Amino acid sequence: MGIFYIVATPIGNLKDIALRALETLKNVDYILCEDTRVTGKLLNHYEISKQMVSFNDFSEDKKTPNVIADLEMGKSVALVSDAGTPLISDPGYRLVRSAIHRGIRVESIPGASSIVSALVVSGLPPDKFTFLGYLPKPEIKRLKILEGVRENQKNLKSTTIILEAPYRLVKTLESITGIFGDVEIVVCRELTKLHEEIRREKGSALINHFLATKPKGEFVVLF
Repeated sequence: MGIFYIVATPIGNLKDIALRALETLKNVDYILCEDTRVTGKLLNHYEISKQMVSFNDFSEDKKTPNVIADLEMGKSVALVSDAGTPLISDPGYRLVRSAIHRGIRVESIPGASSIVSALVVSGLPPDKFTFLGYLPKPEIKRLKILEGVRENQKNLKSTTIILEAPYRLVKTLESITGIFGDVEIVVCRELTKLHEEIRREKGSALINHFLATKPKGEFVVLF
């Protein structure tokens, strides 16, 4: 049996990668990549020459049996996402489940995470947090989830973390303020990158800001 490695990669700054991650990427038989172009830039930066195989939400079910077969034949395989830790709002969950079911060893090579990075700089309570990933696009479903969070928060009292794309950011902020009122919200943009931005304001102020200034980049929203 080979070993299946879940390898965290930088979320922006290419220096934010573990030595063990680089060693693993050099030594595996091939690397499963969410986008080979993105991973290729990382490998080129560290002068790593390795076969890359595209592996995303659209191809996971089709390619999983072949990857499992390779692992059972003794090959070692790494899974990376475009940024951060794989599986967290990224492909790979079904492959990991299949590997575990077949008795294949699965190892995590830890590293960068936009969720944890945003939490520790947010100024919000870090002792308990609820991660929701990306909220549904339909407003009714989005509001239903947030209403459920509001009910849970009566007892849990944890920080809530959401990932969001720029074109949906304002709608998500409006949904949050609609359910929770004009609470303090922290918006982190492009963490560890050149144009990193962290805004800690009331929801209404953030909505006004991003209506006036078109959102760009990837966002982590906390409240």
